[in-house]
Amino acid sequence: MSHFQITLFSILLVLLILLAAFFACAETGLMAINRYRLRHKARMKKRYAVRLLQLLKRPDRLLGAILIGSTFANMLASSLATLLAFHFWGDEGALLAAILLTFVVLIFAEIAPKTLAAIYPEKVAKWVAYPIQLVLRLLYPAVWLANAITNGFLRLLHIRVTSYAVEPLSREELRSVVYDTAGKISRQYQNMLLGILDLSKLTVDDVMIPRNEISGVDIEQPLEAIIAYINRHHQDWIPVYRENINQIIGVLYTHEMLRLLLSKTTINKELLQQFLQEPYFVPEGTSLNIQLGYFQQSQNKVAFVVDEYGEIQGLLTLNDILEEIVGDFTSSITSGKRIQPQPDNSYLVDGAVTVREFNRTTGWELPIGGPRTVNGLIVEYLEALPHVGTTVLIAGYPLEIIQVKDNRVKLARVFQKIEEKEGH
Repeated sequence: MSHFQITLFSILLVLLILLAAFFACAETGLMAINRYRLRHKARMKKRYAVRLLQLLKRPDRLLGAILIGSTFANMLASSLATLLAFHFWGDEGALLAAILLTFVVLIFAEIAPKTLAAIYPEKVAKWVAYPIQLVLRLLYPAVWLANAITNGFLRLLHIRVTSYAVEPLSREELRSVVYDTAGKISRQYQNMLLGILDLSKLTVDDVMIPRNEISGVDIEQPLEAIIAYINRHHQDWIPVYRENINQIIGVLYTHEMLRLLLSKTTINKELLQQFLQEPYFVPEGTSLNIQLGYFQQSQNKVAFVVDEYGEIQGLLTLNDILEEIVGDFTSSITSGKRIQPQPDNSYLVDGAVTVREFNRTTGWELPIGGPRTVNGLIVEYLEALPHVGTTVLIAGYPLEIIQVKDNRVKLARVFQKIEEKEGH
């Protein structure tokens, strides 16, 4: 073997190892790239993203071209290394060449390039897209033949490559993606996205105002008492019923009442009832995202939640649903009164506060799968009527009953979670 041949074969060996490294890098980078980010870049008319999406439409052809090129480079490199080793070391050189080449290929043509591509898949994919597209065109006959045999074998296993599609993300997977955006979007926007994802898991029962907290006017009261109530309660709407809330006759929007007062019209109950809007009822158990759609399609922004017997269980407004997404509109006003932080890091909480509202305000994790309110949660765990001074441990949080009224927890103190010691 001449000096020129040795030099030529040595240069070719190095180039083939680099070529094998290129194919290894391309394989990992193209397979590891974020498809959703790639689609976003394609919608922004990024040429490399469009090219990559075209390549990834048929992963069988893409992998066929890469593996044919990689196998060719490795096999030819092995042959050249054997020739060179045989020239310098004779028969024992073949074994030595196999050992040395295996080590060199493993480090420089497999582990290093694939690690690089796994860390920077998008940058690598962007760099290799055009060369791989060119290789695919040059090797198309060989790729087609190899894929025809491979796809035929896969069809025997009832696997169809042409029907391949990227699986859409589930709701829980989307939640994980949103959690991973911490630091890239504000905590407020992150909570809003999570709130939207949770809408389909919640029902109207989870966010409605309980029946015993519905504030309205009885049409049987004197007119003066009704007008005084309207002036005293600054609400956009007021439920109007006869004798009890189950006999609801309509909803009075206060701007209508204001218009009557400004017109100096003589007001009586008959005229008042003409301005009532017909009550809107929804069955309990209705999903929040479905109810949001109903609110969007109708003029009603207030709904009464009823059970299977037609009994009113609570009241729901559009604002209640929106607050599940964007947070409480009145948190600075109401939360300070209903949920009061204490010097010992505990909280004094009104028993009527919902568990979800308490968790949102404090960042703690009282269980939300059962009763809606703190009072209901305590009573369910006690399985008895509440008494002042009683303490119950719920999900690791001690809750002490401070005040009881009408057999209901009026005020409770919630302490920090007790962490369990290892081994106990």
